[in-house]
Amino acid sequence: MIELQNVTLRIGSWQIRDLSFQVKGGEYAVLMGRTGIGKTSILESICGLRRVAAGRILIQSVDVTSWSPADRKVGYMPQDLALFPTMTVRQHLEFAPRIRGLAGKTIRERIAQLAERLEISPLLDRGIRGLSGGESQRVALGRALSAEPLVLLLDEPLSALDELTRIAAQKLLKRLNQEMGITVLHITHSREEAAALADTCLELDVVPESRRAVIQTLSLR
Repeated sequence: MIELQNVTLRIGSWQIRDLSFQVKGGEYAVLMGRTGIGKTSILESICGLRRVAAGRILIQSVDVTSWSPADRKVGYMPQDLALFPTMTVRQHLEFAPRIRGLAGKTIRERIAQLAERLEISPLLDRGIRGLSGGESQRVALGRALSAEPLVLLLDEPLSALDELTRIAAQKLLKRLNQEMGITVLHITHSREEAAALADTCLELDVVPESRRAVIQTLSLR
């Protein structure tokens, strides 16, 4: 479960106030809204990369507002994927478990299972350069899932993919959500993508004068 309670975000002169919404445990939620309105900043605040000026962020009903990113059990996949060019696919998947101090055998077993689930086992010893868009997306997704997070945050993860690869990736994301029971919050501008994936679709708007956030639940079916 993800819950934001009266959250205020400030970046320089920009701000968004009184943001409140909830994503139920195990739900696949999509967040929509116009470019520049603050959707990425919301994901960054949930995973702890951006401090909130006011309000509370709860994961599984626990207030994590002041917690470090490493302690929140949140997996984050940024829009640009942020893959490291000097690391192999295996090293990407091992990155978070190693930081958390897991034993080598546990890491190897977890990475083998995750790579099989994502259908990237043949890529484990390859570098990042030369991977297709769909392969890179799966590696970034695997890195986000490798520490077994309670919550998965996806920032326009399919926007750079061709149509066939995007459809396959949609099926993979929905399958992972259902099989792993992980709570997902996914940013997209595509209503078609939202309709294919979302249990709940939220649309963010902001009142210009007060900068107060307005969240509406959309029906896409």
